[in-house]
Amino acid sequence: MNSDINFSHFPVFYKEAIEALDIKPDGIYVDCTGGGGGHSSMIAEKLTTGHLYTIDRDPDAIKVLTNRFKDNDKVTIVNSRFSRIKEILAENGVEKVDGILADLGVSSYQLDTDERGFSFHTDAPLDMRMSKEGLSAKDVVNTYSVGELIKIISAYGEEKFAKAIAYNIDKHRKEKEIETTLQLAEIIKESYPASVRRKSGHPARKTFQAIRIEVNAELDELKNSLDDMFSSLKISGRVVIITFHSLEDRIVKVRFNDFCKGCTCPPEFPVCVCGKEPKGKLVFKVKEPSEKELEENSRSRSAKLRAIERVGE
Repeated sequence: MNSDINFSHFPVFYKEAIEALDIKPDGIYVDCTGGGGGHSSMIAEKLTTGHLYTIDRDPDAIKVLTNRFKDNDKVTIVNSRFSRIKEILAENGVEKVDGILADLGVSSYQLDTDERGFSFHTDAPLDMRMSKEGLSAKDVVNTYSVGELIKIISAYGEEKFAKAIAYNIDKHRKEKEIETTLQLAEIIKESYPASVRRKSGHPARKTFQAIRIEVNAELDELKNSLDDMFSSLKISGRVVIITFHSLEDRIVKVRFNDFCKGCTCPPEFPVCVCGKEPKGKLVFKVKEPSEKELEENSRSRSAKLRAIERVGE
C-alpha cells in the first residue's frame, strides 16, 4: 500500500471531540484510533511541549500515520490494539495522561478499499479484519454454526431476520463456500421478505456490521479498555469516546455512569457510612450529530459523543 493513499476517515464530531478533550499545550494525550490522523492532527496542533501517542491496529493506517507525522517529534505512532493502553504507556515511560480519545468508527478508507472486504456495495474477498490478521469474515460465515450466526447477527446487528439469514447462509455454504462480499450480500437480500426488501436501506447493512464486530471483537475490546483508560487519567483528565452503534454506546454510557457514582448507602440511612465518592463527572450527557454534520458526512448518522472527567482517585 502506498503511504500517500487517501486514508481519510472524515472525523465525526471533529470540533466537539477536540473541545471535549480540553487540550493543554503541555499535556500528554492518546488517540486510540489513529486512522488517517484527522483527530491526531488537531490534537498535535494544539501541543507545544506536550506529546501525543497515536494507536491503531491497522498496518495500513500505521503507514499513513508514520508518513503524516514523520517530521513531528510531538507524536509517537504505535501499531497495537487500544486495549493495551496501559502497557503502551508503561513502555513509553508514561504513568498518567491528560486526555484519551477513541473514535470507534470504521475508517472511510477501510470501507472504500474494496479488497478489505468491509463493504457490501462492491465485490471483494470476505475479510473485514482491521488488523489484517486472525479470524476473517469468511471464517465466520463458513464455519460458525447456525446458532452462533443467529446469535451474532441478532445481538450485534440487531437484525430481526437473523434466523432466516443464518439458515440461508447455511443452505448456500453447503453447496459452495461463500467467498465474496457480494455473494453474502445477495444471500442476505434473498433472506428478507419481498415487502421489506423494497424499503429504504440495504438489507445487508446490519448483518455486515454484526460480522465485522465479531471478527474484530469490537465490543470486548471496548469493555476491556474503559477501566484502563479512566485509571490512566490524571485528575481533571478526560476520556472522550465516539460510538457508531447502540451496543457500543450503551457500554460507554453505563461505565461512565459507574465512574460518576458516589455514596452507595441505602436511602434510609440518615448519613453516609460507605465513604464512597465519585471518581468522575460527565462533561456533558451525550451529543449527537448536527444537521450540518449529517449533510456533510452521512456516515455520522448513528454517531454519539460522550466525555468524562476524572475528579477523584
